[in-house]
Amino acid sequence: MSDDKTSEAALADLNHNYVRAVDEADVAWFDANLASDFRNTNPDGTLIDRPTFLVQIGRGSTVRDIREHDVIIRILGDFAIIHARTSYRKPDGSEGAGRYTDDWQFRDGRWQCVSAHVSRA
Repeated sequence: MSDDKTSEAALADLNHNYVRAVDEADVAWFDANLASDFRNTNPDGTLIDRPTFLVQIGRGSTVRDIREHDVIIRILGDFAIIHARTSYRKPDGSEGAGRYTDDWQFRDGRWQCVSAHVSRA
């Protein structure tokens, strides 16, 4: 594993692209960056596995222009936790906000997302 500064830069890029990939329904990005045992908690409280998440991403999000803010990256050895806030546009055009926590593990020489939890206000 690389040093913390290199890891933090890599994780910041992965975090930005995670949000971008949700906004653009980029299934290929997620397929390349999610661990095989990935799990996601949706805003409605459902817990889904990797294959279900990829299908969900492929359908596209009901919100648009998702952006990340106030990103906090905590590196704990070969594990990292990312906390952040989001802003987005709802289907009716109004503004929305939420929070997420993504967990990353350094496996097989690269950072892979192992879990995510999303909430919306």
